[in-house]
Amino acid sequence: MSEMMGNTRKEALKRILGRLHAGESPERLKEAFREAVGRISPQEIAAIEEELVREGLPHEELRKLCDLHLALFEESLAGAELETPPWHPLHILMAEHREMLAIAHRLASLAQLGTTSPEARAEVEDLGKHLQASESHYLREENVLFPYLERHGVVEPPRVMWAEHDRIRELKKAVVREAPDGKNLAQAALALSETLASHFLKENRILFPTGLRVIPDGEWPEIRRQFDEIGYCCFTPEAPPPPEESAAQTSTPASTPGAAFSLRFPTGEFTPQELEAVLNALPVDITFVDRDDRVRYFNASADRIFVRTPAVLGRKVQDCHPQKSVHVVEKILSDFKAGRRGVAEFWIRFGGKFVYIRYFPVRGPAGEYLGTVEVTQDIGPIQKISGERRLLDD
Repeated sequence: MSEMMGNTRKEALKRILGRLHAGESPERLKEAFREAVGRISPQEIAAIEEELVREGLPHEELRKLCDLHLALFEESLAGAELETPPWHPLHILMAEHREMLAIAHRLASLAQLGTTSPEARAEVEDLGKHLQASESHYLREENVLFPYLERHGVVEPPRVMWAEHDRIRELKKAVVREAPDGKNLAQAALALSETLASHFLKENRILFPTGLRVIPDGEWPEIRRQFDEIGYCCFTPEAPPPPEESAAQTSTPASTPGAAFSLRFPTGEFTPQELEAVLNALPVDITFVDRDDRVRYFNASADRIFVRTPAVLGRKVQDCHPQKSVHVVEKILSDFKAGRRGVAEFWIRFGGKFVYIRYFPVRGPAGEYLGTVEVTQDIGPIQKISGERRLLDD
């Protein structure tokens, strides 16, 4: 009976969302919403979003719909604030939300008042630096929290949130670009402030409660460990470490030193420990995606360029990229599998580095497709090389 009631509520809500998408205002639909479904949990919202996409709703439409139906859901989500211990990853993310929103509101307020005085310009510059430093917040969500949600069946909401992250990144760039002369700063700062407020509400009231329900308690200390590895914003409130007992239970087992067996190849052999050390010593980042498009391996090079965490292992490579670039990933993999392409190359400016990114198909002895390897390197120092060097300098 409870399952039938659940399905009835979902169908009713899907019909209301359809009317919302067709152009009816949220105000007109609030009463129909209350009568049809009453109170609805964040988990049910996430489940309905999954169903809508499976039934053919484009991801971009889902993102737009999310903005609209949040207003519709606001009343039913009134009691959805989370209570988590201070060490918990979600507690940290929500604390950062408060800090980032305060920064954005202050910046918008300053921009409205004018930034002609030296003091105002200095404060705007300082606030801009804090906004730029907030990037690790989004990287932790995209590279740790989102993969764990996907692993437990929550796929579409993280994609919507990642698309919004990219929009926030664009707005941050606009704020930094407009800050020096202040001419259009007020408009850019206000747009960022409003976007952050809406985005954080969706995460705090829908995404995070869903994560707390579907991700087992024992996995959160490992999520926190991977958060720590990526690092935090300069304004992140200090958080205590996770419980030691739980952390020990969920930690990733280390490689066994001096393993007794060797991996033999036609041109030599390695112990697993030696092979791992060799791959980590290479001056390039390596990521391997198997024939089923799942991330199977990445090395731990000393100067890694793009963030990689254990949470992405087993994740579909398509889910490791924002939706706006997934078609490029699909094209590369399709060409590799069909034998139409032997390499795909890109070069970009990123974080003060000139990054050379290459993808190669990996094939077996008979030419069968085994997967794809990505090799990434900062080639800025290589470009500066000239002449010859034949002796070792001290």
